[in-house]
Amino acid sequence: MTDNALKNIRKAEIGDAFRLAEIEVFNYRLNFYPIFKTDGYFFGELSVPVLIGEYEKDGALTERSFVYDDGIVKGFIRVRDRHIEKLFVEPVFQRKGIGERLLLFAVSELGANELLVLEKNEKAIRFYERHGFCLTSEKQRVDDTEENLVLMKRA
Repeated sequence: MTDNALKNIRKAEIGDAFRLAEIEVFNYRLNFYPIFKTDGYFFGELSVPVLIGEYEKDGALTERSFVYDDGIVKGFIRVRDRHIEKLFVEPVFQRKGIGERLLLFAVSELGANELLVLEKNEKAIRFYERHGFCLTSEKQRVDDTEENLVLMKRA
């Protein structure tokens, strides 16, 4: 990966907790609420203050996260071992190559080679397929729902 592509990617810091939480909440509501339609969770339990508290309580969440920051944190990726746990870009900054840069960083610099994706999240599946990930037959049920996560692995 070129230095230019890495230019705006850095390890997350605890001071990034607000932006990480904000980006995560907006993406969950935009992408997952239409599938799950659980008002109580998406507009009650899932909130920026709650997620900030989780980041402050569990430093490992920040430790495993890398942000795209060009003066504003616009997206982040979290990797544990070689597994991508989360990849989110602020919705207004999507389709500008930020997610791609974060993903390529995780693959080339961290050796990331697998992730779980919501089976109905066709947009995300297509994105990962364009970047060398393939669907497997391994699935796991999302707690208390009829929805599945499917494992994708890098070819």
